[in-house]
Order: sequence, then C-alpha cells, then structure tokens
Amino acid sequence: MLKPTLIRVMLAIAGMAVMFAAPAQARVEININRGNVEPLPIAITDFISGNELGAQISGVIAADLQRSGLFAPVNKAAFIEKISDPGKMPRFEDWKAINAQALVTGRVTREGDGRLRAEFRLWDTFGGTQMTGQQFFTQPENWRRVAHIIADAIYKQITGENGYFDTRVVFVSESGPKNARVRQLAIMDQDGFNVRSLTNGKDIVLTPRFSPNRQEVTYMSFEGQQPRVYLLQLETGQREVVGNFPGMTFSPRFSPDGQKVIMSLQQDGNSNIYTMDLRSRTTTRLTNTAAIDTSPSYSPDGGRIVFESDRGGRQQLYVMSADGSGQTRISFGDGSYSTPVWSPRGDLIAFTKQSGGKFSIGVMKPDGSGERILTTGFHNEGPTWAPNGRVLMFFRQNAGAGGPQLYSIDLTGYNEQQIKTPAFASDPAWSPLLE
Repeated sequence: MLKPTLIRVMLAIAGMAVMFAAPAQARVEININRGNVEPLPIAITDFISGNELGAQISGVIAADLQRSGLFAPVNKAAFIEKISDPGKMPRFEDWKAINAQALVTGRVTREGDGRLRAEFRLWDTFGGTQMTGQQFFTQPENWRRVAHIIADAIYKQITGENGYFDTRVVFVSESGPKNARVRQLAIMDQDGFNVRSLTNGKDIVLTPRFSPNRQEVTYMSFEGQQPRVYLLQLETGQREVVGNFPGMTFSPRFSPDGQKVIMSLQQDGNSNIYTMDLRSRTTTRLTNTAAIDTSPSYSPDGGRIVFESDRGGRQQLYVMSADGSGQTRISFGDGSYSTPVWSPRGDLIAFTKQSGGKFSIGVMKPDGSGERILTTGFHNEGPTWAPNGRVLMFFRQNAGAGGPQLYSIDLTGYNEQQIKTPAFASDPAWSPLLE
C-alpha cells in the first residue's frame, strides 16, 4: 500500500506526464452517455523490460480497462507484429487486421538510482496516429500504481472523462461466524489488491468515509462500548475522537471542503443531523424533529444536503440547504429509501431502496425525478461513487451466503462485477483520485 509521502515524491519527480508528442485528434472514441456501450477492441502489448515486470504492468492496465466494461483487450495470441521498440511507429495494418482499434505499447527500465521509468504510447490504429504518450518515474514497489495511472490516461483520452483506477476503497472487513463476526476497518486498491487492515477488530466499526482532500477517513466505532466518531490519518495511523456526544452518533461524512463532518446524533429515541467544524469543534444542529433523520450527504458544491428520514411514516429521502433550511422530500416511489449519497458530478443521488422484500441500488436526480433502478437482489446496500461519477460500488448479501461481498456497477445498470476480497466485506467508500 502506497503511503501519501511516497506518492508525493513520485509526483514531484515525475511531473506525472511528459508528452512524447503532441496528441493528434483522436478518431477512436467511446460515447459513454449511451446505455449498453459496445466495448472498444484495444491491443495492449507487454511492456518491454528485462524481466516479468513489463508483462505485469500491461496486465494490470488490461484488467482495469476490461473491468470498466468499455474496453475489450484483444487476445495476445492474435497479435501479428511483435513490438521490439515501443518508440517506433507500429505497423498499423497488422493491428487493423485483428480489429484492434487502439494499441498500447510501452517500456519499463531501471534508472541508475534504482527508480523505475515506465513509458507508454497510445495509438489510433485506423487513423495511423499517436494519441498520447507519457512517462513516469517511481520506486519499484509502486509499479501497480503506475499501471493504474496509465489506465486512467487511456480511459480519459478515449472517453473524454476522468478515469477512476488510481483510487482506493475503505471498507469493513468481516470474518468469523455470523453470530460472532469480527469487523475491521480495511483499505485496498479499487481492483481489490493491496488489502491492508486499519483497525485490530477488537471493536465494532461502521460507515467509514474518505476525506475529499486528505489521506484521512472518518468512521464510527463502539470502542469501550461507547459509540463514537473517529478521524483516522491513513499515513501515520494517528486517530482522534471527533467529539464526545451524549447518545449515539451515526453515519459520519465529510463536507466537500474537508473542514466539517456531518452526522446524526440520537437522543431521546430520535436522531437529528448535526455538523461539526473540525477546526473549532463547534457543532450546529440542522434538523429538529421527533423522527429519525440520518445518513446525510453533501452535494459536491457544499450547498445542499440529502438525508433519509422516517418523519412521513417510513424512510424517504429529503434534501435541504446546507444551513438546514428548505427541507423537502424527493422520493415518492413504493417502498422505503435509505443510504443516499450525492454524485461527485452533482447530477444524481444514489440510494438503497427496499420494496417487495428485495433491496435495490438506484439513482435519481436531486429533485427526485428520473428514478432508475440499477440492480436488485436479496440484500443490496450502501452505494458509493467512483470519483468520476460513472461507477458505483455497493455490498450484497445473497440468500444463503455466509456474508456480504462488494460489487460494482456502471451508471447505466450494465457491467455488474464482484470485487473479490480476502474476507466478507461491507460499507465501501471510494476515495478521490490519488495525488
């Protein structure tokens, strides 16, 4: 697992992108605003290297792109041209013959100071042009991250949207029998690799959430049988209590600027929503009802908040201004709605919906219109957005299964995939793009 200090060194040294040539106007593109997108055939050659690392890097790139559902890596057995110098113009006719509409070539070398230098080029095979080319310097142990960054660059060049591969996911790792489940806070790369425990499993942990601008998460813990909200620094492992409140606190989440934590506080049988300024530690109450108001989530501009409340008799979604004014119900379908989370793009709110004995993950516009169900199952819950607002991750408990597992699905409702973890997993939260 990369530490932020190592990441900053890598960025400072590499400058992250050194263009080999000005990118030509790409003829290869994917319109990801349509429903079921036909994956783009792309050939990803093993990066030239003196060992297996080149093939490993190209393998991670291929896996990232294929998992997005937008790309179909061509089987290497079909390759006609053998790339020996990724800096030279490829024989485009050989790649068109196997219907590879885009081609990725690259090289990995070791610098005199021990660092890795990884370079790649993306080619439009039918247009006969180079679309982009970049190089990166890093320590050898960071090779997987370089592969994710390259996959992001390819994704952005062809789709026009930011990628999401150079990210991490914090979640609750669950092990042991169902009646004595051990729950630990854990973190991993978005593809399920580099899993690392953040807590020791002695106390129940719930609802971890990433800071939008720091290597920090907030979560709820029952340490010492006392429910509290904690802040955890991922780089140092240092943690602190957000505040000692009377009653129970639930569903902590950062504001978009990272300066506040919003949460619900239970008192006298009901719960209301509060914010805490992390600098002054002052709290502000935003709702004041006899109902259960919980699971607040800010809009990306910080101007509005979506939350769930049973003030109308069952759980529904409401939106209010950041100061608590203008509380308005937005969900009106059959069943109950919970765990709302605002898209990073600001255009949609994801939610869990319980109806007819099943749980669904869906999205709607901030005014409640345009509701769409993306997936339905025995028990689906807890959606979290990729930082580009195009993919959701959630956890699912299948009937008769031993425990929950993580899944992802794209915004159109296609390309549902399981994210494999060493143990059972729930409550995922996606990080912003790493820096």
